[in-house]
Amino acid sequence: MAQMFIFGLGYSAKRIAAALEARGWQVVATGSNGALDFADGDAVRKALGASSHVLSSVPPDRDSTSDPVLEAYGHALDHGWLGYLSSTGVYGDTGGAWVDEGSPTGGGRRTARAACDAQWLARGARVFRLPGIYGPGRSALDKVRDGSAHRIDLPGQVFSRIHVEDIAAGVVAGLDGAAGAYNLGDDLPASHNAVIAEACRLLGVGPPPLQTMDEAGLSPMARGFYAENRRVANGKAKRMLGWQPRYPTYREGLRSLV
Repeated sequence: MAQMFIFGLGYSAKRIAAALEARGWQVVATGSNGALDFADGDAVRKALGASSHVLSSVPPDRDSTSDPVLEAYGHALDHGWLGYLSSTGVYGDTGGAWVDEGSPTGGGRRTARAACDAQWLARGARVFRLPGIYGPGRSALDKVRDGSAHRIDLPGQVFSRIHVEDIAAGVVAGLDGAAGAYNLGDDLPASHNAVIAEACRLLGVGPPPLQTMDEAGLSPMARGFYAENRRVANGKAKRMLGWQPRYPTYREGLRSLV
């Protein structure tokens, strides 16, 4: 029986694990929701030795900017299938232009992520580059309900997004795919404002007013999000993996969450 070892059983990786288990896979994982302690080297190496596939969802270390998984267990990753959940932030700002897997990486604010992305690619991994992730308990609907939703007056600013279940489907499709990078994003890059407006429409409430970033009191992290503007193409995953998003735009995705 195939066994997947997952480093970091977080929001997205939990959905991936559930999708695999539904197909009869065994899944072992580290993280707050996993059974193994990342720091327990003996237990991790033993589980890695019993696993046929390995997936990491662990981001770069905030202090050292290195990849914690490769630093601690890179020597034990000789598996035929390796996977890594990366970010479309590796492409940086393109002024709203389209990017695909052949676009340059490493020039934006996610330099550490781009470096880790490259290290996994060098090991022959399937690197899944993810844009803004949403799903149950983590969507524009939740922000509208709790009063934290905002609309920022930045004409022309767009970004891509992906429903968490489509991430799981993309990784499952990648089990039979060739090594390399794959963008898993929906079919309709759109502004944050459009997504918030649609969430308000679905909930039957008026949209929040347009504000400047200063008026909205955005955190440095949120300001960094608005500093980049790009559209992410998903054609390679469709062609090479046979993947199709169940939620091709934010409209279908939000409706499924109401």
